[in-house]
Amino acid sequence: MSDNQEIVSLTFFEYPRWNRWWAFNQMQLAMAPLKQTSGLKFYKLMGTGGGFGFSLRPDFKTYALLLVWKSAAFAKNYTESDIYQRFNQQCKSNFTYWMHCIQAHGSWNGMQPFAVREVKTEGPVMVITRARVKFHKILRFLSFVPKSSRSAEGADGLLFTKGIGEWPAIEQATFSYWKSQQKMEAFAYQSDHREIIQKVKKEGWYKEELFARFIPAPLPESEPDDL
Repeated sequence: MSDNQEIVSLTFFEYPRWNRWWAFNQMQLAMAPLKQTSGLKFYKLMGTGGGFGFSLRPDFKTYALLLVWKSAAFAKNYTESDIYQRFNQQCKSNFTYWMHCIQAHGSWNGMQPFAVREVKTEGPVMVITRARVKFHKILRFLSFVPKSSRSAEGADGLLFTKGIGEWPAIEQATFSYWKSQQKMEAFAYQSDHREIIQKVKKEGWYKEELFARFIPAPLPESEPDDL
């Protein structure tokens, strides 16, 4: 894999009870250090949902840091960077997913943050779906959240999922990790989930939306010649 290829990291930081207020305040206080981190094309520090997948109940112990690195060369220094150390020194545990984007459409705050690398895969895939809900559609949107979460719970091939977002109810996203693209697509086209998606489009719930699909990337500090 070339050092010049864009790579995406998504880190979940979990905090002990006594540090959760500090973590919450970082939603604003960490913006300046993020802007100063070398090699970043796009970044989002987000809260997470407390239930299965997308949830109305916030998870105040877990926060997600999404970073789009201009190249793997910059990403190699992630765990030594000031922004990582800022969170790592305060958290109880953390885990990072490294990814290459293979499909994306839509926008996030008016831009497409992911460079698409066209690769066919039969292995695991990750998905990020993100939407900004129209203000007058929020109640309609929230009424379908429990059904959406239930439809994903127990889905065949789903390894992990977590609701992430910048603002509760208004700007929401979901990260999911699947055994294969086939398993993910089988869920996407099943009746309950498909019904919700159809309502979203027919009733125009979203002001902005983005769908992106990823494959696992090797750790930047130990890159093989092939993915």
